[in-house]
Amino acid sequence: MELLLASAVGILTAGGIYLILRQRTFPVIIGLSLLSYAVNLFLFATGRLALNQPPILNKYAEVGYTDPLPQALVLTAIVISFGMTAVVLMMALSAYLASKDDRIDMTDSDAQGGEDA
Repeated sequence: MELLLASAVGILTAGGIYLILRQRTFPVIIGLSLLSYAVNLFLFATGRLALNQPPILNKYAEVGYTDPLPQALVLTAIVISFGMTAVVLMMALSAYLASKDDRIDMTDSDAQGGEDA
């Protein structure tokens, strides 16, 4: 199970980084979402992968317990990533409506602040 989870985190991270390096805004937003999913899985895995374990240590638990803190961190990260995705999507939509193109490349004159004549 650990190998499957580690592979999923690696694949999501690699896909997210690949999409962030694209020159269109929509793949960048999808890449950020994939990276947030990878971080959520990683945070969830820090609480140990244990089946049928209680989240609170008590005297009736025979083997151990599952740490509830990573579960709370993942819930918080889901809410934050949803809000971040909504804000970035609105910024990308407004940039597309202003320029009628969703490319995020720059020419040399744009980088220097000059105008093309």
